[in-house]
Amino acid sequence: MLLTEMNEEKIPFWRDSRIIKVIIQILIISSILLLIIVFGSNLVNNFRQLGLTFGFGFIFDPELNSRFNIGDSPIPYQPTDPYYKAVLVGLLNSLRVMISGIILAFFLGVIIGLGRLSDNWLVQKIATIYVETIRNTPLLLQLFFWYFAVFLKFPKIDNPLILFNSIFLSNQGVYFPFPLANLQTFLAILTLFLGVVIAFLIWRKQTKTIIQQGTTGRIYNIALIMIIIVSILTIFFGLDWQFPSYDSQIKRIEDGLNISPEFATLLTGLTIYTAGFIAEVVRSGIQAVSQGQWEAAKALGLNSSLVMRLVIFPQALRVMIPPLTSEFLNLAKNSSLAVAIGYNDIYAVSNTISNQTGKSIEMLLIVMATYLIFNLIISTFMNSLNRLVQLKEK
Repeated sequence: MLLTEMNEEKIPFWRDSRIIKVIIQILIISSILLLIIVFGSNLVNNFRQLGLTFGFGFIFDPELNSRFNIGDSPIPYQPTDPYYKAVLVGLLNSLRVMISGIILAFFLGVIIGLGRLSDNWLVQKIATIYVETIRNTPLLLQLFFWYFAVFLKFPKIDNPLILFNSIFLSNQGVYFPFPLANLQTFLAILTLFLGVVIAFLIWRKQTKTIIQQGTTGRIYNIALIMIIIVSILTIFFGLDWQFPSYDSQIKRIEDGLNISPEFATLLTGLTIYTAGFIAEVVRSGIQAVSQGQWEAAKALGLNSSLVMRLVIFPQALRVMIPPLTSEFLNLAKNSSLAVAIGYNDIYAVSNTISNQTGKSIEMLLIVMATYLIFNLIISTFMNSLNRLVQLKEK
């Protein structure tokens, strides 16, 4: 009877923890909105006093031309195009550096990280020297080194350095063979894609066989080797390659894929710099796996490569992914240093537009929103991957 009366007694709202938490959240959100309104009103008033207007309409105004060239343009662009076209070019330039850099830095970082744990004395020392040198040198200084001491020191365009009769190196860029966009190339790419899918399915089946039966299965190894051979033949003979060639009359390299010195510098610098940090993430993640896991896997008769692939590395991913996310985000933000070497990314293009139009605040907000969206996409993807590799508790 007494307990029933106590349960029925209402708790005052100022003592109810649930209500207090809601009130605190409402107060915090209201304070943030109030600050935004105050700062926004102050910005508009200052613009009005200076006789300026705030808005983004100038970007899409067809009568306002960008009036500047962009060397690295993945899409057709002319100085007579509106400003939104220039912003789009800068956006695509930033994207291709970020995506390429993240992929290359991850694979290089994994290789260096495994090298740090190698039993080979020479490999371990080389990996250690790489990590200690790269991590303790400013990124901007490294970019200057790659730009002024490496890529701009290549031979002039009239006497390029030719590698394997298909790769041209000059101070105006690096020229690689590139497939033509035709039916033959499409069929070859489709073949490569199917090969990757089949190889993945065979790899999963082989992994289950190893776990359940303790044997690798010779037929799986033969199948994977055959797929690799077919893929290599498809790359070399299936794709319709377009090789660069030097035209002595106009003193210019025609055809192929041209990578400018600025893009090559930024991609190389970001990849090598970030890989040094990723290597330490990989090393610490592997070392975080208990020694008992190594001993148990070896007791099952697995060789070192299988122990790493099936037992150690999957467990290390649970430790590695959160710091890897930070390194990928740092690479995306560090790409803004492109302005130092003249690469036209979103920051450099926006800086030029703000100088021409005086719309510095608007362009600054565009750059901030761009990097914020990029980083949120990376964080969302990595968080999803992190949840995927975590242990599922029942």
